[in-house]
Amino acid sequence: MTAVTTAPPGTAPEPATDRPRRGNAFSGGNPLVYAIALVVVALTLGPVVYGVLGGFRTNAQLAAEPAGMPDPWVLTNYAGVLTNPAFWQYTWNSVGIAVITTAVVVVFGIMAAYPLARYEFRFREGLFMVFVVGLLFPAAVAIVPLFILITQNLGMGNTWLGVALPQAAFALPMTVVILRPFLMALPKELEEAAMLDGASRIGFFWRILIPLSGPGMVTVGVLAFVGSWNAYLLPLLLLQAENKTLPLGVADFSSEHSADTAGVFAFTTLAMIPALVFFLAMQKRIVNGLQGAVKG
Repeated sequence: MTAVTTAPPGTAPEPATDRPRRGNAFSGGNPLVYAIALVVVALTLGPVVYGVLGGFRTNAQLAAEPAGMPDPWVLTNYAGVLTNPAFWQYTWNSVGIAVITTAVVVVFGIMAAYPLARYEFRFREGLFMVFVVGLLFPAAVAIVPLFILITQNLGMGNTWLGVALPQAAFALPMTVVILRPFLMALPKELEEAAMLDGASRIGFFWRILIPLSGPGMVTVGVLAFVGSWNAYLLPLLLLQAENKTLPLGVADFSSEHSADTAGVFAFTTLAMIPALVFFLAMQKRIVNGLQGAVKG
């Protein structure tokens, strides 16, 4: 038998040596990391905050004190943008093109990723590598052939489809790369059970796989929407007049009203709000979808 030692009466027990000690205020990480992160955040958000606040100032205030706060706060700049019909036309064009791009990316992306993830066939990995290599092929490289193909051969110049389809094509590689591991992570027993119940491969795809792939589809959909919303080069070459998107509208407004700095700030701020709000609202779903792809 082992002897059990007890502390003498009236003496405090010795503290356990294996208990974790309380750290300092920065026990969660290196203070230098927090300092660098703070500097990066300030450099990133600084211009955005300056532009937002600049929209609440007059041109005289900006000229007298460029780094000052609005005093008094002026709402006429934002009101002038919101009552400008051209702003809403640009917004409508951006929304329409982004929705078409997102729908094409999600539908064709899930259809391409499904056989690459669930089927066993020859050259499957080689075909997947084609999509991976597509990530290294920027749209700027093919901009001249695209312009000739869309405007002369297809006759879709200055149309929503003429911009949305190429944007979707260049977004498909990233979509397939994200969705494939996500679909591979789904248990094969689920598909076997569905087959035993009489479901075909197409039935399994529509009734079971697509509902379970919701987080991944939301992730690629949000990325495609935001990418289309911020696109500039392709719409610049293909769209004209009333079909221009919001980024092109910002450039046109800045050129036409170069002396109205406060108005340009207001126009730019309102132009970036929809994509920013949409991205922040879907941020949690994007992270969940990417985590599923990584685990796969």
